[in-house]
Amino acid sequence: MTMLLVPRRRVLGAALAVATGLAMLPQPASAATSDTLSLPPPTGPHHVGASWVYMKDTSRADPWVPSEPARELMVTMWYPTDANHGTTIQYETPAESEGYVAGKHLEDYLSPDSLSKVATHAYLDAPPAGQPHRLPLVVLSPGYTAQRGSLTSLAEDLASHGYVVAAIDHTYETYAVQFPDGRIATCATCAIDDDQNTFFPKLFQVHAADVSFVLNQLTAKKPVWSGGRLIDASRIGMAGHSAGGAAALSTMLADPRIDAGIDMDGTTYDQLPDSGLSRPFMFLGTQAQHSPHQDPTWDQDFSRLTGWRRWVTVAGAVHSSFVDYGAFADEIGVDLGATTTGLRSIEITRRYDLAMFDQFLRHIPQPLLTNASSCYPEVSIVAK
Repeated sequence: MTMLLVPRRRVLGAALAVATGLAMLPQPASAATSDTLSLPPPTGPHHVGASWVYMKDTSRADPWVPSEPARELMVTMWYPTDANHGTTIQYETPAESEGYVAGKHLEDYLSPDSLSKVATHAYLDAPPAGQPHRLPLVVLSPGYTAQRGSLTSLAEDLASHGYVVAAIDHTYETYAVQFPDGRIATCATCAIDDDQNTFFPKLFQVHAADVSFVLNQLTAKKPVWSGGRLIDASRIGMAGHSAGGAAALSTMLADPRIDAGIDMDGTTYDQLPDSGLSRPFMFLGTQAQHSPHQDPTWDQDFSRLTGWRRWVTVAGAVHSSFVDYGAFADEIGVDLGATTTGLRSIEITRRYDLAMFDQFLRHIPQPLLTNASSCYPEVSIVAK
């Protein structure tokens, strides 16, 4: 397989200037940090295990590199476990960390291997725990050029509350995806992403196809992941950040197996047809950029949600606040413009995502999704 080497570029356009959190930072006063980055522990009653899973879709050529006859994906699975000790999973491999740091021009802030040293809370390849076909599944999709690791804090938390979670790296859409044999796929799309109006509709369709393939692999009679027997294929949700969140709409349109979805601060580009989408969906975004009439595509697509729906905003948050990068920026002393801290934003994201999936995958009513909460004064439900 040919792995493409592409120039290191910043993402173009105002809508993408902060699409993956640490893409555009002010010049630092000091050299790169050597401190170990960390994430808050999960809040649920279960210990968490995690595994890397390689999947190969031989039914289609790679959509971004058509000379490759099959679509290859790396997926991280998080899940409940009874194990309470062991080696924790790497946030990213050293090669993936190096590719991301270089691709985002973060050398003045982070050493090349910094993201491979992030302190995580999931035990590597720990035995999955649970009754067969009893655990709901949530699929997570990262933002454009971000890596699946950026959703780790959310994934660990959902798993600690009894969910199986699958986060997908959409190959060739980020700076480095490492396969088990050591090959590295780089950012082929970074050379063709100039026209947002044509690029992103294709990206959403690619994500939809990737997610459907992963669901097939996880819920097959002989699932590709050893813990697949735990998954209740009748209870599936999807959440994503930025382009990955917007892609949840396309994915739900294409795949009826997904019961509920969440878009975390992703511009949607008027994806929904006039017939709309009748399954539950939540927009969760920044107050500054995603209040009503701030993003016309949210106005349009929200109006076409015909089932249960919520539009929720967070005051003081910025685009990266909904993933791990906001917390990392706080740790290394970089001001991204947020007045709500990265750790507080992670708490809010975890709580509202969990409430969404508990309500629609476990059928447990969630007052948090109905009325404003004194526990989260930063959060507003601006439309239903």
